[in-house]
Amino acid sequence: MDESHAVGGSNEPEGLPRAVVLGGTGFVGRHLVRELSRRGWEVVVPSRHAARHRDMGLWPSVVLVDMNSPARSDLATHRGAPELAELLEGTDLLVNLVGILNERRHNGKGFERVHIKLTKAALRAAADAGVPRYLHMSALGADEDEGVSHYQRSKGKAENWVHRFGRKHDIAVTSFRPSVIFGPGDSFLNRFADLARLMPGVFPLACASARFSPVYVGDVVRRFVESINDPQSHGARHDLCGPHDYSLGELVRYAAKTSGHPRWVVGLPMWLSRIQARVMEWLPGKPFSRDNLASLQRDNTCSPECPREPTRLEDVAPGYLAPGNGGPGKSTPRRG
Repeated sequence: MDESHAVGGSNEPEGLPRAVVLGGTGFVGRHLVRELSRRGWEVVVPSRHAARHRDMGLWPSVVLVDMNSPARSDLATHRGAPELAELLEGTDLLVNLVGILNERRHNGKGFERVHIKLTKAALRAAADAGVPRYLHMSALGADEDEGVSHYQRSKGKAENWVHRFGRKHDIAVTSFRPSVIFGPGDSFLNRFADLARLMPGVFPLACASARFSPVYVGDVVRRFVESINDPQSHGARHDLCGPHDYSLGELVRYAAKTSGHPRWVVGLPMWLSRIQARVMEWLPGKPFSRDNLASLQRDNTCSPECPREPTRLEDVAPGYLAPGNGGPGKSTPRRG
């Protein structure tokens, strides 16, 4: 390819099944890529920030591809399908984990670009390259028509589109709809623990009664991998939830206490929640936004008949949140 190159040396094996993982350098992606590598896959990970993830290029049978070299470009809008189709040649599996929780503005365009346009470009390229299998990361609550936020509507629209496209082009599609995902390196419990460290005893919280079914990243990865060769999962949409439901207030209290910064969590009325969202949209990393607030108006839990994943939050979270384990409670603040 004339616009991209592998990072991390010559690491491309021969004779292995080949997977391309979009979003492979993210939280879930790193866990999935490592598991696919362990199971004997050649895993290609395109990235616009490959230099930040050079360690992945040293993992067995993992090829990290710099999509910005020599000229910086955006996969969804500036790189056409032929380039991506070239990357997908000879690929047995395409996984799309790309997603954002917030956008720069508040008009839905950022969500549309990442969740919909990129997904369409990727799957069209997969069809051109003859890729037979596609796994798609959606979200619990994704709903094209009745989603209460730009995030939920864009996720739902993308999910519906990939299933229609897969049926039309003979690509076996499976989508996954997790509640919030926890595990080492997550941006959920870790974020609350970081915020608790900065709060002076009281943690003001919007939508403290909103409910979630946190699911362990290891369980999510297992479900992805198990579905690859399972014909029963073709065309399926899997809701993924952990064994217990929690209110947001309970989760924040737990993250704060476990990280060594117990706080009194105070639920905010809606008018104050709106103010908090507007203010926090301007903070580095945008820890909370108006679109997040909209999403919180509906519980993020599975239906009673949905099978639950086995791993309890309490059995995993202390291993990465507690101060002695290098979590946010450690004496030296983490640097992004």
